[in-house]
Amino acid sequence: MTGSDNGRAVIAKRVDFGDADTGEIRELARAAGYDVVGELTQSRKEDPSLQFGEGKAAELHRIVRHEDARTVIFDNELGPYQRYNLGQRLPENAEVMDRFKLILDIFGQRANTRKAQLQVELAELRYELPRAEAKTSLARRDERPGFMGLGEYDESREQDIKSQISEIRDELDRIETTERQRREQRHESGFELVALAGYTNAGKSTLLRTLAADLDTDENEDLHPDLDPTAESEDRLFTTLGTTTRRMDIDRRDVLLTDTVGFVSDLPHWLVESFKSTLDSVYQADLVLLVVDISEPVAEIREKLVTSHDTLYERNEAPIVTVLNKTDRVSGAELAEKREALSALAPNPIAVSAAEDIGLDELRARVHDELPEQHRETLVLPLSEDAMSVVSWVHDNAHVRSVDYGDEQVTIDFEARRAVVERSRAKAGELTPAEP
Repeated sequence: MTGSDNGRAVIAKRVDFGDADTGEIRELARAAGYDVVGELTQSRKEDPSLQFGEGKAAELHRIVRHEDARTVIFDNELGPYQRYNLGQRLPENAEVMDRFKLILDIFGQRANTRKAQLQVELAELRYELPRAEAKTSLARRDERPGFMGLGEYDESREQDIKSQISEIRDELDRIETTERQRREQRHESGFELVALAGYTNAGKSTLLRTLAADLDTDENEDLHPDLDPTAESEDRLFTTLGTTTRRMDIDRRDVLLTDTVGFVSDLPHWLVESFKSTLDSVYQADLVLLVVDISEPVAEIREKLVTSHDTLYERNEAPIVTVLNKTDRVSGAELAEKREALSALAPNPIAVSAAEDIGLDELRARVHDELPEQHRETLVLPLSEDAMSVVSWVHDNAHVRSVDYGDEQVTIDFEARRAVVERSRAKAGELTPAEP
């Protein structure tokens, strides 16, 4: 459990105008383990000292006391002074956090790999840096260390944080180099890479489990050491923090399917930057499946598609197929209406229900059609032990149509990626004719 002894929390949100939607922040709080017992919203310009106005801050105090809450979670970014001032107006021992600190807490709970842990640490340091700078600046100006309860300042802390950030970046670069080499080895071995992308809770992990062929990957451990035998499927945000890769169940193609951390709305640049290496598996893919929850309102889906496209098209050159998931939650008429409304952003989507196994054959067929073209090749090899090794290698890395054995030669007809075809030709060229 994060944040408080009993996990009771009050949600707070301010918007400049209109109604404040607290749906996502409630889900984020639930993902972190909180029991949301109340909420308070306000439509007005930001108060520079409290975020809320004075009256709302007093009302927040009453709600927190009445609900015996120990945590207030703002769906806004709070400056260090705002956090302090709000804390002064809440019951004793009540903690104040903003949405970004909440997301960092969730990431910290889910970080099970070294890479994920480093990314969380990097994001936390980037979150802390401007606050450390604010402490130093204010204390210098007022010549009062710890002014406004912000804590004792240490001018060396800023440099410590920057140094740690540099060290973590270097280690993440080394990890990414290893992962990039692994992806290249997969390509050289004939595997095609398909990545699942989209907002958190769209059903990517459920889709991965449904499409995956190898629920038990022990037999593949030597060839694919990072295949994960489990991928959680829960109705919670950020169930997947790192990446999970499995072999996809698709005819005549060797495909690895990777699930990645989901996008979240309104993330600051420093937080997105901390986790950008997680998206490298998307940018390096041969095909991206952009998964959306079709049961959500059209306006929300449209906004998420626009943001997803901005993220994916930044560095991605692979084709993108939009997958409208959770069709079991909408009627046929509603699905048709939403498809039409979203046609400009998703001109030829595939509608599926991963939970109910609906439309997945059509999705597999679409994946097959969208992946890079397979090239057909026929090799005629001298009959020898070395030739049998080449035949075995082709079996492992291509779709073999036929193998014919003659008295002095073996003929193998197969389909594969261009890189595999070229490598097979090189292997064949290295063979010497069998001795009579």
